[in-house]
Amino acid sequence: MEWKNGTTYQAAAKVAGTIEQHFLRHLDEARAQQDEEGLASVPTARQIEQIIDVAFWASLRKEEGLPTRISIAFLQPTEAGKPLLFEHRLPYSPKVLAKLAPGVERAGVHVGVWEENGEMVIWGTTLTLPKYCFVLDVSEPGLLVVKHRRAAGLGKFINVAVLQGDSVKVVNEQCGIRTDCPNMLTSLLGIHASPLWNHPVNVLIQIAVSMRAHRRGGTLLVTPHQHDKWKESIVQPLTYPVSPAFSGVADLIRQDGEPTSEIYWQNALRREVAYVTGLTAVDGATVINDLHELLAFGTKITRAANSQPVEEVLLTEPVTDRQPLLMHPSRLGGTGHLSAAQFVYDQRDAQALVASQDGYFTVFSWSPDSQIVMAHRIDVLLI
Repeated sequence: MEWKNGTTYQAAAKVAGTIEQHFLRHLDEARAQQDEEGLASVPTARQIEQIIDVAFWASLRKEEGLPTRISIAFLQPTEAGKPLLFEHRLPYSPKVLAKLAPGVERAGVHVGVWEENGEMVIWGTTLTLPKYCFVLDVSEPGLLVVKHRRAAGLGKFINVAVLQGDSVKVVNEQCGIRTDCPNMLTSLLGIHASPLWNHPVNVLIQIAVSMRAHRRGGTLLVTPHQHDKWKESIVQPLTYPVSPAFSGVADLIRQDGEPTSEIYWQNALRREVAYVTGLTAVDGATVINDLHELLAFGTKITRAANSQPVEEVLLTEPVTDRQPLLMHPSRLGGTGHLSAAQFVYDQRDAQALVASQDGYFTVFSWSPDSQIVMAHRIDVLLI
């Protein structure tokens, strides 16, 4: 299917103007802060609509029996650092994207597209993107994610919108300005985000992404390192205690992060994160402290002595037009969500991360302002 007579994927037309305004606003803010070096070009709403429309139909194609997975970036070759250039421009079409996908599906590789002589074309591939570059990830059939590179260049890309079938979720950045918003959420939204790859919050985000990726579901409890009160909310004896605490991730966080060793340490950290998050697939909760030291896994959460059952949580999702909802924690999902809410209700200086098998991801934290357990559904930011 070629893009000649306008959009056939209606969600693309629905969201294109909103996405254009998002990128224009961020570039205006960067210029206002005199941060104009290396800024990306902003696609128009019409170009965004076309990029999404073609990518959606490509996502439904298969090549040698495998679905199309590809990352598309809107930029000129001159903005790409050291691009891989095709001798001849390729038409931007579902068929061409599906054919290219097997060769460019590795993380960090982007197919470069640009409009030339009124036609959208594919000029090559790149590993390097300018600040706030428009990127569209084809994650799985019918699932597209609009995102952009962080201004600092490090860390997970910031999601702008998620399109799945006829469902469109536009990220609401204003959710991150609440005083009781956990640091993990503000970083994912690009607010108060650290540019350091080994910052503890950035590492926790990598852990969350890894938990979600194994698709087995799981719960991770993050507790203060100063005390072990968390054990009051865990069935004793512990099923799989770790002694001494395993510090593979923690040791890497303590590295200085010099540029000369950055790639090496990022790869090492990725291995250590996968090592730990694999344990979250074991039945029960995995426990780490806020230094990212592994304390136990396969633990069973219980209500602490002299505590009351948690009766309600405030569910939030960083999506435009989505209001916070007050509800009983059992309505969030299975027993994992209920037990995580109870844990945070009892251990108010801790957090609980819950990954569902269906892809949902929820962070539980205590709000001192509202005196309630907050359930932040953040899967729209992790895809």
